[in-house]
Amino acid sequence: MSTVIIRKAAYNYQLIRPIVFEMLESGEAPVIDTGTRVLIKPNFLAPAIPEAAVTTHPLIVKAAAEFALGKGARVQISDSPAMGSFAKLLKKGGYEEVLKGLDVTVKPFEKTIQVDVTQMMLTLGVKNLFGCIVGLKKPEWHMRAGVDRQMFGRLIVSIFEAVGPAYTIMDGILAMEGQGPGRSGTPRELGLLIGGKSAHAVDHVVCLQVGLDPEYLETQRNAREMGVYDPDYLGWFMRKFVIQKPVADNKACKLCGECWKYCPAQAISYTDRGISFNTDTCIRCYCCLEVCPHAAIRAQKPLAGKVVAWFTKN
Repeated sequence: MSTVIIRKAAYNYQLIRPIVFEMLESGEAPVIDTGTRVLIKPNFLAPAIPEAAVTTHPLIVKAAAEFALGKGARVQISDSPAMGSFAKLLKKGGYEEVLKGLDVTVKPFEKTIQVDVTQMMLTLGVKNLFGCIVGLKKPEWHMRAGVDRQMFGRLIVSIFEAVGPAYTIMDGILAMEGQGPGRSGTPRELGLLIGGKSAHAVDHVVCLQVGLDPEYLETQRNAREMGVYDPDYLGWFMRKFVIQKPVADNKACKLCGECWKYCPAQAISYTDRGISFNTDTCIRCYCCLEVCPHAAIRAQKPLAGKVVAWFTKN
């Protein structure tokens, strides 16, 4: 199994910088020579303050950029936010201030190229590369493949393998749990930085850290079945579950329109009394939850799902 480095950390640059440098200096880290072109791909979901844990913390991005610059590389920092302008994200997220003075190019992904490739419980290292899909192309892909959870998992793994990132650093200092990764999620302090050459291995370790069977994560199971990742263990099996669905708090909903405009399946209808979901056409991508600026949407298990969860815990 690929080596994964775990270190206790906090959002103090004097602590973060040496940890990130250690990870990127490790034997499995990519070799960066003078003139090498390095792309740093954070998780830029939407404009949000660092304390909200919606995006990668700017100090992590700065440390990675300084490491590459110190090796003489040409550094670019890019992603394609699901909502909000790139400029607003940089300012509100603190990136504009933190990266000031560094010789780096910061710009969004804007062009799409074709690559021949055939809501995943957790947004981790492999799922992060889905962010390389430009803007509103994301819900299009949700619509094409999201109706089949396994197919969507294969799509995400295929995109990850096509991009082929050299190293993954997981910002787990302030994580998000619950109804994330949008504004409905709850930030939770874990105080960890996790890094590794194999994002599949990093994701596997994170699952174990939070007490989740890695086989429950669609990207983990598909990576193993596709032969791109072998976690070197036996006996894991997929637990049965009853799928959850999005529900709305119509008292909190402001009828702003973000959810139904972004919904790839057009499964959301609305009246002046609130919104409702067509569960027959909903593909459970939870884009609506992610983009809702009022935290008015959450994922909820039906009664049968709650019963299964209760028996699992007891």
